[in-house]
Amino acid sequence: MTQNHSRQPDTGTRPTAPDEGGPEARLSLLESQVATLAEAIRALAQGLEKIPSQDVPLAEEAARGARLAHELLLSQDL
Repeated sequence: MTQNHSRQPDTGTRPTAPDEGGPEARLSLLESQVATLAEAIRALAQGLEKIPSQDVPLAEEAARGARLAHELLLSQDL
């Protein structure tokens, strides 16, 4: 009896082959990834922004922004 050890197709946000799904699918994937990267950058910027009305230390806010950005990227397999 022979077992099939071939890898199953990836069902995440990344295609398994460059031409998988055609140009429309690839464009949709890229748009989704760019949107996620924009959200991550926004989270980082907000974490580094000094707002005078807040009593939260800058280092704590920066760490929170970095964690949020990291979680966003991980959630989209980036």
